[in-house]
Amino acid sequence: MSAPEETSAGRGSAPLGVAVRLGLLAGLALAIAAGLYVFGTQHAPDYSTSLFGRSAADTLPLKSWLATGLMALAVAQLGLALWMYGRLPGIGAASAPIGNVHRAIGAAALVLTLPIAYHCAFAYGVKTNVDSRVAVHSLAGCFFYGAVAAKLTIVRSRRLPGWTLPLAGGTLVVLVAVLWYTSALWYFNNFGIPAL
Repeated sequence: MSAPEETSAGRGSAPLGVAVRLGLLAGLALAIAAGLYVFGTQHAPDYSTSLFGRSAADTLPLKSWLATGLMALAVAQLGLALWMYGRLPGIGAASAPIGNVHRAIGAAALVLTLPIAYHCAFAYGVKTNVDSRVAVHSLAGCFFYGAVAAKLTIVRSRRLPGWTLPLAGGTLVVLVAVLWYTSALWYFNNFGIPAL
């Protein structure tokens, strides 16, 4: 079965209009990422910032398990999206209620990111000069919320090409995987990142 058809407004729009909308969407995502980057690099880190009563290194196990839960939700989101678009081999497209499950899991995943991001932003900030793991993690964290804003905008739009929603969703899954790999896996692997 093929992916859901694009809306007639999305297919019939003038290329320039689509290009402007895509440019504005990319600008929104980059502005949010840049704002988080500036905040993260300009404020003084407060290592005593608490996360559910824990601070400093005591937060690492908690954040690693929260991030692992987030990674599981992202994998579930990917599977549900593939099912909704009829892209799972041997399985037809999902029925309409699966879209509600997909949205509920997405909302839960977004809520789960908030305490993790709060602690990372206020306790550590954005660091690009410590080592490559921290730099990649910091930058991916900034881009994550820009990608969230882009996806939420795309979901509400009927005037963008049909490929933009899967691209935005896939970008979010990749960013969650990068964030998990550079934090939770690093912690669970005795403070080392395994090579891919």
